[in-house]
This record gives sequence, structure tokens and C-alpha cells, in this order.
Amino acid sequence: MKLLQLRYAAPLAVLGLLAFTPPGPPRKTKLYLIGDSTMANKVRATFPETGWGMPLVTFFDTTVVVDNRAQNGRSTRTFLAENRWQPVVSALQPGDYVFIQFGHNDESQNYPDRYTSPEDYRKNLIKFVTETRSRQATPVLLTPITRRYFDKEGHIKETHALYSAATVAVAKEYKVTLVDMDRLSRDLLQQLGDENSKLLFMELAPGDHPNYPLGRHDNTHFNELGARKMAQLAVHDLQTQHLPLVEEHLAKPLAKNAIAAPTGAAAQPTTP
Repeated sequence: MKLLQLRYAAPLAVLGLLAFTPPGPPRKTKLYLIGDSTMANKVRATFPETGWGMPLVTFFDTTVVVDNRAQNGRSTRTFLAENRWQPVVSALQPGDYVFIQFGHNDESQNYPDRYTSPEDYRKNLIKFVTETRSRQATPVLLTPITRRYFDKEGHIKETHALYSAATVAVAKEYKVTLVDMDRLSRDLLQQLGDENSKLLFMELAPGDHPNYPLGRHDNTHFNELGARKMAQLAVHDLQTQHLPLVEEHLAKPLAKNAIAAPTGAAAQPTTP
């Protein structure tokens, strides 16, 4: 009788211990970024050029992991053709997020290797959205960030009208959270003006930085300050839309003046 009791007592004891085993750490939320050079990670040799996806991780607490898959020179078409999207889909877990921002290269008719017609651009965005949702993850669409072009009267030009409109239309039709970075970035640059807005871009005179001994005048790509300002625009807008990723996982609340325009020499980006 005692042997029989011991035989059943041992498994019950093991089950009891398992029941009181502390749970492992909660699974972290993955935020995937897919897009082009304005968002992508940069190598040391191109510093201070900085994609706005690089500082994005600093806005979130430690429960969020940012996986930046954006690549220089990619359009929606080439991102798919090079099989850069499928690994993201395969890795998606319920509760993850995908930020989707293209347009710069899709609209480049002078570059047939990357150009995507507006019709195909729309189809590709829909593919990203529907396949993200099929994995119980959340897509977020972002219009392309404006280029820094002002007219003679000092007004910022709209440089992505057709592809931004297509992005907005897909977001509306498929009820996807949208960040209109085209409009938000144009508003910021207009606030800064033609001259001061150079502080956000790769505007370097000869000798300013050893990576660019001849200087560089680039109205598309950002320096460190510009990348952070663009990330602030995106996060602040998503905060106003009450996206759970932002509402629940910010490292700390954004200050009301988080996206205020930089002024004076203090706004200059640092260099190593």
C-alpha cells in the first residue's frame, strides 16, 4: 500500500513543482521596418548619414525590439524581387508590427531597375498589408518623407504627390494606420525655412567631415539630427492616434515640444 502511495506521490510532487515554476520573461514585441534609404541603417563609412529608423529604438522601452530591414535604393518592386519581404513574413508573430515606407525609388522613372508604376506600387503595398495581417501582426503605412526643395519664394515643394496619394488611398481602403510623413516633414521644413532646414540633411562643406572630404549637398538623406527629428514626427503622430505599440511601450512620454524646430548653432549635428 505504501509503495503504491509513493508511486503516485512522486509524479504529483513533480507536477506541484512545475506549477510553482516562475514563468519566463515575456516575449518582446518585434517592430519590423521595411523601406528605402531614408529609413535604413547606415555603415560607418557613410556617417553622419543616418536613416530615421536608426534612432527609433531609443523611443521605446526594453520590451520592443526594432528590426530594421530597410535598404538603400529599394522600391516596393525590388524589395519583393530580392526576396527581402518573405523572411519578414515568415518571422512575424501575433502582436508584432511592420512599418512600411516606400515611394522615393518607386517614382524614379530615370532608374528603370527600381521604378514601379503607381498601379504596381499600390498592389505591392496591399500585399505587405494583407500578408502582415495574415500573421496577426499590425501594418502601419507611412508616406515617403519629403525632399528638401524650396521655390524662389521660400515655399517647400511637394515632391511625392502621386505616391503619397496612393499610400493614403490604400490606408483608407484597407483601414490601416497611416502616418503622413510627407505632409509632416514638409510642415517641419517649412517651419524651419530654406536655410535652417539644411541642419537636418547631409549638407557638408569641404573639410567638414573626413568621410566627405569634398563636401556633400544632399537634399534627401538625413544627418543624425534630421533622422531623430523624423523619428519624433512618426512617434508623435502615432501617439495621437493611440497606436498600442506607442501608447504602451514608450520609454517615456514625448514632451510637448519634442518636434520643435531646431534653432541656432546648438542644433548642429555632432560629428565624431
